Amino acid sequence: MSSQAQPHHLALDAQALREAVEAHQRYLAGRAGGRRLSLTYADLSNCTLEGLDLREADFAGANFHGATLARANLSRGILFGADLREADLRRANLGRADLRGACLRGANLAGAELPGCDLREGRIALQDKLDGFRILRHEHRPGELNYAILSGANLAGAQMTGAVAMSSDFTDANLSGAQMAGAKLTRAVLDGADLTGADLAGADLSGASMKRTVLTGANLESATLDNVDMSDVLRAPPPVVYVDQRPIDQVLAEYEAYCDSSGERGSVSDFSNVDFRTMRTLKGRRLTAMVARGAVFFGLDMQGAQLQGADLSGADLRGCDLRDTDLRGAKLSGASFTRADLRGAKLGPLTIGDGRFVRTDFTRAVLRNADLRGAHAVRARFLEADMTGANLQGCDLTDAELEV
Repeated sequence: MSSQAQPHHLALDAQALREAVEAHQRYLAGRAGGRRLSLTYADLSNCTLEGLDLREADFAGANFHGATLARANLSRGILFGADLREADLRRANLGRADLRGACLRGANLAGAELPGCDLREGRIALQDKLDGFRILRHEHRPGELNYAILSGANLAGAQMTGAVAMSSDFTDANLSGAQMAGAKLTRAVLDGADLTGADLAGADLSGASMKRTVLTGANLESATLDNVDMSDVLRAPPPVVYVDQRPIDQVLAEYEAYCDSSGERGSVSDFSNVDFRTMRTLKGRRLTAMVARGAVFFGLDMQGAQLQGADLSGADLRGCDLRDTDLRGAKLSGASFTRADLRGAKLGPLTIGDGRFVRTDFTRAVLRNADLRGAHAVRARFLEADMTGANLQGCDLTDAELEV
């Protein structure tokens, strides 16, 4: 007669879980009776922990299969070897979390914060009465992200060496500085993702979609790129940019002088399709009515710039700092503002005469995961605009044209 092995995961009733979470809140607040949450190897499958503050908690080897953790704060948490298959982690904070060996197959991490997290493969051993120590195994291999949704997620500096993320969705994700050497990314969707400075040496990207992906400083040495769609990828800017056969900084200075003197000095130029990244900053520049259709501003500091009446149709403004920027009456149709910071920006109408004004036009613009908190967007047009994940808290949208 043989005895039965202990189960991998330990059952936990709702009352015990609630008390453990409450004790953790006291621990975080430094109050009496506090105790750091430690639910290693616990069975938390299909549990609801939405929006909870679970910083620094220890969930090593826990089973979160199908659990709801949307908007939960799991920063600096230990999720080593955890089973997070099909878990809802939308907008969760996993900054610097230990996710080594965690299984995230089919998990939804859209808009989640994962900067500096560790997603490398890892294995965890359990002590068993019959077998001694043995490897805790999930249905699928540890360290995998297959079919996971990471659109708009912040994975800056994440440790993903050797990670398996086949067919995963990294659309518009921030993967700058991520360590992804040897990662398996076959058929992954990386459209619009920021891979600035990422290490993809030896990675397998066969069949991946990398449309509009930012590859500035990315290491793709020995990477497999068979059948990869790399249309419109953004590579490093040229060392020197010329406009009308003159250096861009000189042409911009003359344009600014024209604006400052109401046309008495300086000159006007067309900046369409110009790559402004060599300028490093346009903070506070006076560029009223600038024409820069299809121009590249990616990641630039444009805080407080004066761009009233500017034509930036189709421009790349992803990740730009546009706080308090004056864009009244600007033409922004088809422009991309993914992850842009538009807090406090002036996006309302521009008065051009007695009883006459021009509205700011965001028609068909992409504002995915943009921050518009406190922006002034009275009467602005957002027809067919993609505002998925945009933060509109405190944004004045009075009489704005929005498609409901």
